[in-house]
Amino acid sequence: MQRFYKDVAVGAEADGFTVLLDGKPVRTPARRLLLLPTRALAEAVAEEWRAQGETLAADAMRLTRLATTVVDLMPTRRGDAIEEVAGFADTDLLCYRASSPATLVERQEASWQPWLDWAERQYDARLQPASGIMPVEQSETALKALKAAVARLGDWRLVGLHAATTALGSLILGLALERGAIDGERAFETAYLDELFEIEEWGEDAEQTRRHERLRADVAAAERFLRLLAA
Repeated sequence: MQRFYKDVAVGAEADGFTVLLDGKPVRTPARRLLLLPTRALAEAVAEEWRAQGETLAADAMRLTRLATTVVDLMPTRRGDAIEEVAGFADTDLLCYRASSPATLVERQEASWQPWLDWAERQYDARLQPASGIMPVEQSETALKALKAAVARLGDWRLVGLHAATTALGSLILGLALERGAIDGERAFETAYLDELFEIEEWGEDAEQTRRHERLRADVAAAERFLRLLAA
């Protein structure tokens, strides 16, 4: 789509903030008013629109995409989002450990186990790790506790958590990011420890480089989105 506006500004409403393109408020794909809960988030979304060139690049507007998801899909799809995010606990990547080589086994233990311990302290939810690819049956008590932690979030933070969890493949890392216990870059390196280990051994191809760049940007956007909601 060609850029159709010149000026970008932030407007204040009684119950939030809008982004104005040549004085007209941005609307979502469903034609709803994009009403943002904090000025900080509105300013960041506005900056994404300012940074566009002659052609709009949707991939460069991650905060806008997250915000429109909230407005268009919440609360009608809130239950689905909770189920999807909480479902990651059943197969959280932190629970699936390699049996070899020894160097990778040691890295996984050192990098992953502290976050399972953190989740147990934070949510009273103990997930059990195992070696290999066979499914690990987690306790209902732990799964219910983690689902309750997800369900307690408001719509905006839930969407941020959803984005983080799906990019990382781990509910535990997603929750740690949502709580500010881990930053985006460390979360990425923790989640993709196996792939980064393989790159050390064998090198990285162009397709993998592009995929990692996209995932890093997705995680960074989720982290920033969550931070701006509290600003």
